[in-house]
Amino acid sequence: MVSLCKKIITPIARASITISTKPTIFTGHEVPFVPFSQLQKIKQLESQIISTLHDCTNLSQIKQTHAYIIRRCLHQSSYVIAKLVRMLSKTSVSMLPYGVSIFSQVRHPNAFLYTALIRGYTIDGMLEESVFVYNSMRRDGLTPVSFTFTALLSASASEKKVDLGRQLHCECVKLGGFEVDYFVDNVLINLYLKCGWLSSGRKVFDESPERDLISWTSLIDAYAKAGRMDSASEMFDRAPAKDMVLWTAMVTGFVQNAKPREALEYFEKMQISGVQTDEITLVGVINACAQLGAAKYANWVRDIAEKSSFSIAKDSHLGSAMIDMYSKCGCLEEAYEIFKNMHKKDVYSYSSMIIGLAYHGRANSAIELFEEMTKTDVGPNAVTFLGVLTACSHAGLVEEGKKFFEIMESTYGVTPCADHYNCMVDLFGRTGRLDEALDVITSMPMEPTAGIWGALLGSCRTFANPDIAEIAARHLFELEPVNIGNYILLADVYVKAERWEDSLKVRKLISEKGLRKTPAFSCVEGEKGVIHEFYAGNMTHPRSTEINEVLENLIERLKLNGYEPDLSSVLYDVNEEEKRRILMKHSEKLALAYALLIAEDGSAIRIVKNLRICVDCHLFMCGVSEISRRKIIVRDNMRFHHFEDGACSCRNFW
Repeated sequence: MVSLCKKIITPIARASITISTKPTIFTGHEVPFVPFSQLQKIKQLESQIISTLHDCTNLSQIKQTHAYIIRRCLHQSSYVIAKLVRMLSKTSVSMLPYGVSIFSQVRHPNAFLYTALIRGYTIDGMLEESVFVYNSMRRDGLTPVSFTFTALLSASASEKKVDLGRQLHCECVKLGGFEVDYFVDNVLINLYLKCGWLSSGRKVFDESPERDLISWTSLIDAYAKAGRMDSASEMFDRAPAKDMVLWTAMVTGFVQNAKPREALEYFEKMQISGVQTDEITLVGVINACAQLGAAKYANWVRDIAEKSSFSIAKDSHLGSAMIDMYSKCGCLEEAYEIFKNMHKKDVYSYSSMIIGLAYHGRANSAIELFEEMTKTDVGPNAVTFLGVLTACSHAGLVEEGKKFFEIMESTYGVTPCADHYNCMVDLFGRTGRLDEALDVITSMPMEPTAGIWGALLGSCRTFANPDIAEIAARHLFELEPVNIGNYILLADVYVKAERWEDSLKVRKLISEKGLRKTPAFSCVEGEKGVIHEFYAGNMTHPRSTEINEVLENLIERLKLNGYEPDLSSVLYDVNEEEKRRILMKHSEKLALAYALLIAEDGSAIRIVKNLRICVDCHLFMCGVSEISRRKIIVRDNMRFHHFEDGACSCRNFW
């Protein structure tokens, strides 16, 4: 930073600006003696003119006031003209040409008038011109004021010109005093954080003699965006005061970093602290509930919203978030109730409900709602089509999916993006039409994403097609070289195709690369809303003995109904007995057994799994729903499964 101080900010070509450099040394002849009484009258007149300028709302009124300024011989007053130039910006009038012409008429502009013009240019988005004016000001021998730097630094931050910002920072240090100015420090922190220079922003913050909630919040928000929630939490704990904005930054930060539990914990502390909740905080915590899939928390948040006088029925943004939350918590009826009661349904509420129906396997209902929407004055957008295509994909409705994909652009003017192509690849792949899925990819107008190739590879595993799988895997290994899931999928395809040696080669490659499989886990809500996590094969839960007893009892009862474990779900090279043992300790089975221990009679059981449910667990859930006479709702990383009376809502198509 010190070496940069020796540099001079690079002069910018003058372009359309004409600013003469004028000496600031005055002679006695240039500044005649003015009696005190006359000075008083001038000050009064200036105050009147400033008051008039404040009341101006358009360019015509400003020009009339300007004419009056000239008539009263105040056109050389930097104080008055600076206010005039600032009013141009306030009324959205460009600096060119009027603002520059006003400025050029003043023979000896002071730092405040220069700053008014600089600020005007930055508001107009003309950063280069503002830098040129700054250079002219310095050549005139004038010392900037703090607002000169805040204007230039704010513009540098908006355009992410960190090099210019660093030079300006050096000017602050070189001139002295500005580097510890309260306003300048805040803008410097914002500059570095916006440009991704987190450590520099923190250094300015640490060295600042005075910090307000804005600087604390900015830094916490930057740490959250960088995924450094530990640092954000440390800053939050140190903050001398915590307002709603600061609390919201923490809640939304945890949500953005897929840490819904922590988000809910901070929101609960926020409630205990008596800090008011606004819509942004509420939407953040709603998203946390959606990530967690916790129905009790969802109801708690809804109660808070209603007690805080937020109108879910009237507020489309809040209502749409609530629909999404309940859908992801497995409470589709509650989601539809909110949708039905909304006073005015817009594209966001319709899209949220269509997507919710799609992920719950209610394809026909999703299509019906889409058709209902098209009969209103609400037009579908890209998200709406994503929902209806997902519905077709999860239900294997190929012809319907092709129709919706075609009318997207031809009828509604919505250009398909990569996500829509992903749905089409998934649709063809799920129904075994792998060649057509590959044709979609090769004809795409954009580069296929990893998600698209992944959808194709997943379908290849289902239908044991190693030839197309190898094509998909080759692209995936380039796009995601350390994603172990792609290697495992290819190995599974080879196993299903009985190409054992090829499968071993892939698993050897996994070992050589040092890749580790994402551990499978399932969550279930316990008593008092506590979330319990179960990992595959892990029996460390305090009630593990009881969980094991429940599982053994379920297996015995299921065997009487003809249940036989699907050993193909275990791809390890172990004996059949070991495969049975592994299957019985899958995370969703452990979560189910615990839920049966603590759930109220007849209540639905909701389980959230981070990976796709396996064939055996799907079969197991169907059987348990029949013998326990309970509804079991499982959310995996693909969709929802509603198990009831021995059958699943997906009709074994997932």
